[in-house]
Amino acid sequence: MRVLVTGGAGFIGCQIVRALEANGHEPVVYDVRAHPGSDVRDPGAVGRAVAGVDAVCHQAAMVGLGAGFADAAEYVSRNDLGTAVLLTAMAESGVRRLVLAGSMVVYGEGRYTCERHGVVRPGPRAVDDLDAGRFEPTCPRCGADLSPGLVAEDAPADPRNVYATTKLAQEHLAAAWARATGGSAVSLRYHNVYGPGMPRDTPYAGVASFFRSALARGEAPRVFEDGGQRRDFVHVRDVAAANVAALEAGSPEGALTAYNTGSGEPHTVGEMARALAAAYGGPEPAVTGEYRLGDVRHITADSARLRAELGWKAETAFEEGMREFAHAPLGTG
Repeated sequence: MRVLVTGGAGFIGCQIVRALEANGHEPVVYDVRAHPGSDVRDPGAVGRAVAGVDAVCHQAAMVGLGAGFADAAEYVSRNDLGTAVLLTAMAESGVRRLVLAGSMVVYGEGRYTCERHGVVRPGPRAVDDLDAGRFEPTCPRCGADLSPGLVAEDAPADPRNVYATTKLAQEHLAAAWARATGGSAVSLRYHNVYGPGMPRDTPYAGVASFFRSALARGEAPRVFEDGGQRRDFVHVRDVAAANVAALEAGSPEGALTAYNTGSGEPHTVGEMARALAAAYGGPEPAVTGEYRLGDVRHITADSARLRAELGWKAETAFEEGMREFAHAPLGTG
């Protein structure tokens, strides 16, 4: 299979390229870092890139929470306009297979259970609570403590920041393309991806990169809130394998299928910082109590559908992955 990989020179994209080659496919890289002028928003360039491929693996995106609303237009342009241009070129050239880099951020807060009211959906956390160090969401009906759980793909979407909103819009665009063309679209909703080549300390890097970059400078990783935020840290090679599995699968035509893509091993941000610092050789993380308003408290995946339908499972255990990542080279963005 000849596969166009947008963002194919990036952190996740380059691992997908390697995985495709290892499985006998022919990847075609489309990335401004590798080929100047390869902007996914350029209809002419995208049209030429799509011609002659069997499928598209769409990884190109502006990622991360960002520093505020000032980046909103750039996020929408790169992620949503870029996706619309790509899908238009695919429709015109007859390419009918798409795998999209989705994200768990479309869910907003994760799944919570109240002892009295069952499954509930807490709203955004209040600034007063965050300032006071009250980080855990409470039941919106009675104010009681909640128990966090795993989020399945049928959970309602509730994006809490601009980036999350653009990732949900990408899925809607892909679903509309699939209905209009009879194409097959898969969205892999990545959880917290980490591993070799992860972009170093930038405003859009993931928390694992920030911690790793701090350790390389001889500084203590700075852990926001109280470090109790639950996440699912999934290795980049496992994510690449999920993309290959999705490309090779006979997915339903005329619709988009979403799959959570996580390790299935929830850990707190504090646990991750401590594991990484221990593997690197210190210094110990510093819990700061700071917060970012657009962050959610707990979000962890139920990836059972991906395992059952595509036969994929994460192969890299948390401890093993952190030991490797502690000494792996970082990328430049």
